[in-house]
Amino acid sequence: MITSPAQDAHPAPPEHDSPTQHDAPPEHDSPTQHDAPPEHDAPPRHPAQSSRAPRRPEPSPYVDLSRDEWSALRDKTPLPLTAEEVERLRGLGDVIDLDEVRDVYLPLSRLLNLYVAATGRLRGALNTFLGDTKKGSGTQPGTPFVIGVAGSVAVGKSTTARLLQALLARWPEHPRVELITTDGFLHPNAELHRRGLMSRKGFPESYDRRALTRFVADVKAGKEEVSAPVYSHLIYDIVPGERLTVRRPDILIVEGLNVLQPALPGKDGLTRVGLADFFDFSVYVDARTEDIESWYLGRFRKLRETAFQDPSSYFRKYTQVSEEEALDYARMMWRTINKPNLQQNVAPTRGRATLVLRKGPDHKVRRLSLRKL
Repeated sequence: MITSPAQDAHPAPPEHDSPTQHDAPPEHDSPTQHDAPPEHDAPPRHPAQSSRAPRRPEPSPYVDLSRDEWSALRDKTPLPLTAEEVERLRGLGDVIDLDEVRDVYLPLSRLLNLYVAATGRLRGALNTFLGDTKKGSGTQPGTPFVIGVAGSVAVGKSTTARLLQALLARWPEHPRVELITTDGFLHPNAELHRRGLMSRKGFPESYDRRALTRFVADVKAGKEEVSAPVYSHLIYDIVPGERLTVRRPDILIVEGLNVLQPALPGKDGLTRVGLADFFDFSVYVDARTEDIESWYLGRFRKLRETAFQDPSSYFRKYTQVSEEEALDYARMMWRTINKPNLQQNVAPTRGRATLVLRKGPDHKVRRLSLRKL
């Protein structure tokens, strides 16, 4: 996310998900955990390739579904958004329409609604237990259901988070849905310069991870008000004095590059509680590296024609040179910052997600992998 000229990267301006490094995209073929969901397009072996009897598929912690199989699970859930609303929620360079919302995101909103209801029933069981043991009043109030959304710059992670916010808020059981991005928890540029981390902006160490984890822990604990810093993609920095306040939502969506990363050991060698430990559900938006790189460069071109033109834009300088010179810079950022960050920090967290959305070259979700219970 660093010096990359794209919004998610934090070198990006006001667009919600412009191509930037700090949002380095996930790689389909990068190293992941041993329980990572199955690759979506491994070619089946032809019977003639082997005389052996076909092997039974290895057990997996995920249920792998095609787009058609997933779409059928929406049942009779009505589509509450118009084409105009979807257009407003769409990120720069992202390709999404009502069919995508109907086939992919409506079933997901139905699944999340079922998860929220099941959590409420579990809370009731806990209340019964606490009442029976006289260790509590038996009336534990509900706390927000927390959803993590991870992915890469230019992969459509921000659009996914905004769509989920809009769809989930239409369910009468949980109308108050808040969305927060991890951008606000980046260290201010002055602090990054002091630590020699300006060229690592977007990598895990460039965030105030303790403050981010504390923020989500306080929301999850049911505090009446919790506030977070505000980040501006236009100035590429934290906005002094501005705060975003969250007031006991029914659902909180936390979107960011590193939200699924496990907690790192402290200086004393002890493992701390991590951000993802507070998630009730998590989504990883995935795509092949070459596709994300193409989307990244395409979005950079669009930003150069739009947001970068603003005199206040941190990246205005890229409008003062030729397009080829600007694109050379974007390619260098991808090669030296975004891709390494992806390989080292982002892609390895894919196997921690509850649900993986796999996109094809056209930005459409092709397959989904849902973790079993």
